[in-house]
Amino acid sequence: MRKIIIIAAILALAVFASAQTLEEYIRMGDEAFAAFDDQKALEYYLEAIKLDPQNYEALWKASRAYVDVADLMRPTDKESRDRQMKLYVQGTSLARKAVAVNPNDTWGHFQLAAANGMRLLMLSKKQQIEASKDVRDSIEKAIALDPANDLAYHAFGRWHRRMAEIGGAKRFFGSIIYGSIPKGSMAESEKYLQKAVELRPDYANHYLELGRTLVALKKFDQAEEAFKKCLELPKSTSNDHLLKEEAQAELDKLKSPGKKK
Repeated sequence: MRKIIIIAAILALAVFASAQTLEEYIRMGDEAFAAFDDQKALEYYLEAIKLDPQNYEALWKASRAYVDVADLMRPTDKESRDRQMKLYVQGTSLARKAVAVNPNDTWGHFQLAAANGMRLLMLSKKQQIEASKDVRDSIEKAIALDPANDLAYHAFGRWHRRMAEIGGAKRFFGSIIYGSIPKGSMAESEKYLQKAVELRPDYANHYLELGRTLVALKKFDQAEEAFKKCLELPKSTSNDHLLKEEAQAELDKLKSPGKKK
């Protein structure tokens, strides 16, 4: 009897230690994320998943880390593009698991939209159109679960712009070849990106993407202000330096002869 009690106590202590280690790995992952070390954050979150493959927080945060690591890549050949694609696929897979574990939280759905959205950009046109419907559904669920999720509004603004770019005859003939193409609106893109800015005015990427939509709407002066705001904001993510490079390039294009017509 005494041996049974001792064994039970040891097992209980082991479970407790694992739970503590799980929390510690997630905490260390969060600290690495805050320090803009995406690769280290990913490693910590994956260690947490090893201890508990059904841990919702570890799953969606590991998905985020996969996307963050992939976003920092600038592929120059097939091998590097394949590595980047693999990261987005892994991020999408973990986000799907997170949603399966907890379908009632915004971050699993948002992360599925983010990872899947980046993945689809590397697919064929037909696959992009098919995947875009899933991305839209994930974004809408994320917003419904948390109307203050600025990143979900940001994602919806980008989704609308991308879909709106498929217009007129291109949309008509594309629908014949690929099937129904989801409709997007530049006005809706602006609305959602403005909402993202309203919710989080210190996030550089909101202004970069808002500026791009404003250019598409020929609101060049407002677009210029948005790009400049992106450049002015302090670093808040690991890829801010890349976003600012893109914002500067957009500004340079606006200043080129004949652009504002």
